[in-house]
Amino acid sequence: MKLVLLSGGSGKRLWPLSNDSRSKQFLKVLESPTGEPESMVQRVWRQLEEAGMTGSSYLATGRSQVESIQSQLGSEVPIIVEPERRDTFPAIALTAAYLYSMAGVSPDETVAILPVDPYVEASFFDTVVQLEQTMEESGANLALMGVVPEHASEKYGYIIPTSAEAGTSGYLQVSHFQEKPDRVQAEGLISKGALWNCGVFAFRLGYLLDILQRKGLPLNYEELQKQYKLLATISFDYEVVEKEENIVVQPYAGFWKDLGTWNTLTEEMSSNLVGKGVVTADSEGTCLINELDIPITVIGAKDLIIAASPDGILVTHKAESPRIKEVLKSYEQRPMFEERRWGHYKVIDYVKYDEGNEVLTKRIFIEEGKNISYQLHRKRSEIWTFVSGEASIVINEKMHNVKAGDVVRIPEGTKHAILALTDVEFIEVQTGSELVEEDNIRITLDWKDIALQQFIS
Repeated sequence: MKLVLLSGGSGKRLWPLSNDSRSKQFLKVLESPTGEPESMVQRVWRQLEEAGMTGSSYLATGRSQVESIQSQLGSEVPIIVEPERRDTFPAIALTAAYLYSMAGVSPDETVAILPVDPYVEASFFDTVVQLEQTMEESGANLALMGVVPEHASEKYGYIIPTSAEAGTSGYLQVSHFQEKPDRVQAEGLISKGALWNCGVFAFRLGYLLDILQRKGLPLNYEELQKQYKLLATISFDYEVVEKEENIVVQPYAGFWKDLGTWNTLTEEMSSNLVGKGVVTADSEGTCLINELDIPITVIGAKDLIIAASPDGILVTHKAESPRIKEVLKSYEQRPMFEERRWGHYKVIDYVKYDEGNEVLTKRIFIEEGKNISYQLHRKRSEIWTFVSGEASIVINEKMHNVKAGDVVRIPEGTKHAILALTDVEFIEVQTGSELVEEDNIRITLDWKDIALQQFIS
């Protein structure tokens, strides 16, 4: 059995900590068993490791999230990369092509798809594994996992089973689905045995490959990548699940929670204060999450969420926090904080002058032993001012060592890279006509390959 964790999302619901490159699953606001800050993706991957399942697990994600995943889980974690964001059906189709043509997985193998960020206990993964047996016993084309509801919720979709008796392992035939009913409807559905749809399902790889072939899509991963932009932007639920008649659901009666909004996420935080600041004792039910270097003080304010990052500041009543996505619907801003495979950066300042010239200032941190790729820029120059640590840099095939206090100038078109000999931090000032990621022209990623350039040129 292969497991695939879908990692997507635009990051609006947990703004300002989340953004287009750092979605909710990467926020380190939970606590690990050892007391360290932990993100949702780190928690899930740790649970899979504890269950001995990481060896058969993959993450499917867009290009913008690859470096965040590598930063938090390590560079060896298996990632299936989407060329662009196009909803869950294209993502799962591409995943199937990868497993078949790149990983050599048999069409008879069972594949389970699950979100990357469920907040669950260990027994959840036992039920995921059970889906393989459910597929065999039922002969179904799709096996879903449904959470036994604790209450009538309006936030979730529902899976409504038929009235037929359960199968050997407790699975039920699926009658139909209901998207986010009102409370009265939800109570009626639960009385009929309906289950919360937690986004977990399984199928045999060959089942999805057949669907791709019927649609005239290639089964080769690289070929499907080239045609990816032609695929309809549609969910797997709408394109496949709701059209399938031979479908069953496996109930799960353990703990499950969707930490998709600030009010649900803060319920699972071990402290009401993260970062610099003070929350007075009479600020009951209030949480402060502060990623800025300036302190925030909260006095006598009840049931509020205050979240601050380089992207902005949010102040909201807990009950109203789900409205953030609607409020920010037309709000567009480049990410001001990003995690990368080598560390992270914060945007300190950005100015665009009337004549068209732009200036962007970043504070960049690189972990010891990691490097930024050997690259050049056509539309900007950079100045690096080192504030701590030591590093090796390569400028046009020549290597130098730098330390705190050193300043390095990198004109347009200059090939450059940096390797952190210790943890290193520097201020980067970019100046140019267009300061965009597309102007990062990568020559090579591996530092050993960069060093070879000295002897080739």
